[in-house]
Amino acid sequence: MTDKITDPVALWQKMVGEMEKGFNSFATKAMETPEFSQAMNRAGGVAAGAQKQFGDLMERYLISMNLPSREQMTGIAERLQSIEGQLGEIKSMLTQMSGTSGAPQPGAAPRPPRTKRPPSDGGDQK
Repeated sequence: MTDKITDPVALWQKMVGEMEKGFNSFATKAMETPEFSQAMNRAGGVAAGAQKQFGDLMERYLISMNLPSREQMTGIAERLQSIEGQLGEIKSMLTQMSGTSGAPQPGAAPRPPRTKRPPSDGGDQK
């Protein structure tokens, strides 16, 4: 068996472990400083501004291509849901009204019209 001191894998693992500990302590100390907090706030503000600019640019592009934006599609979807809800209410009211009036239910087979037959005289008609 090889000794742990001369084992290159063990030495590598020990070296990497010590580097991780050192980096973690350095990063922890750096994150506690107010400068780090300010830098992160500025970076977040820059990212938010860039996202807003990209959204505006995309909306102008969609308008130039005569396509609806995300906001417009959301508005259309909301109006469509409202219309569907109103249609459902109208349908239930019509069903309720037709049930109380004695009219045939929608979807029921229509009845054939009644015709008056002339009285038969008992003879053959030719």
